[in-house]
Amino acid sequence: MKPAHVAFFEEPRPPIPGNVLFEALTPPREIVLAVNPRVTREVVEGVLQAAKDSENVVILELALSEMNLKGGYTGLTPKAFAERVRKAAERVGWYGYVLHADHVTIKKGTDEEIENVKRELDARVEAGFTSFAIDASYLFDLTKDTVPEQLRRIIEVGTEMFRYLDEKIGHRNYGREGEVGEIGKSELTEVSEALHYVESMKKNGVDLHWLAINNGSKHGVSVDAEGNVIPQLGINIKRTVEIVQALWDHGYPTRVAQHGISGTPLYLIAEKFPKGMIGKGNVATYYMLTVYDILRVYEPELYNRIHKWVIDNYAKEGVPEAETFVKNSKYALKVFFDDFDKISDEAKNVIRSRAYADTLLHMKAFGMEKTAKRVYDYIQKKGVKYW
Repeated sequence: MKPAHVAFFEEPRPPIPGNVLFEALTPPREIVLAVNPRVTREVVEGVLQAAKDSENVVILELALSEMNLKGGYTGLTPKAFAERVRKAAERVGWYGYVLHADHVTIKKGTDEEIENVKRELDARVEAGFTSFAIDASYLFDLTKDTVPEQLRRIIEVGTEMFRYLDEKIGHRNYGREGEVGEIGKSELTEVSEALHYVESMKKNGVDLHWLAINNGSKHGVSVDAEGNVIPQLGINIKRTVEIVQALWDHGYPTRVAQHGISGTPLYLIAEKFPKGMIGKGNVATYYMLTVYDILRVYEPELYNRIHKWVIDNYAKEGVPEAETFVKNSKYALKVFFDDFDKISDEAKNVIRSRAYADTLLHMKAFGMEKTAKRVYDYIQKKGVKYW
């Protein structure tokens, strides 16, 4: 007989609210895999099949720059992405996922920008997103000398956005991620900055589940002249632990959302990363580059057209073509959007299989062990209804 938690997530239902996932995995002992599947539905299908077979819950996400009302640089609107994920879940038969709006970014804080971001939030709420990352870290004020002054606008804008979400959603049943240190200062996020931010948001009525910080990571990957990925070893684990421990010591259960994992060796994550303290691990570029590697073999004509377009538009003197492609090929996704749907079934099967295997590897390195059961048990115990 099929376990109850497996049967539960095999039945069609909406995405899991992010706060339910967070609360169910308390006390935390794993990093939850958050996949950014920019390209092709087959990636989503592979990820969800791996989650199903290992009895795990995953997070599926795209950032504002990638997915917005104008299509972002992937060609996907919030509604289109949500529908892509739903169809993948239907094909696989696994609804154990959170739908996360990553990096909903406010860069200037002008009235016009804030109103535009609110329209973007409206679209995500209507599309059924169940978790939101408000990133106002660009508003870090380097002209000020004290932490409260430096973070004032980040806190004000973040509070306004989450209050807006409360009104739109009508309850607090969604995941909340904030960002304090990725942009603004070249130095690592200070413990005092993270603590002041989370404390201030709490005073303003916003409980943050995840916090993105500057701990030495960076988005994307670095490559050598031949295009080989250079392992990213710059994530400062010591500072990460210091920040989370300070938050926990002050009574805030917030965990770190680790951005920029794509270039980090999985063995390093498995052996060194503080599971639970880092509660969410974002992986994006890794999956995209895997798709391009497959296309290069299975769809060389399409790959060559994409490669030419990227080099023609982004080449710079003194920069190797391989580096140019790796760093800028994401901008080809929208341009060649329809072509990705037309690749052969053989190529689609390989993409699905590679995404499946890579997801199993990531979940193992992240310490994920049958998280679907813990989420199901929490839902039953608390009488949670989200469908």
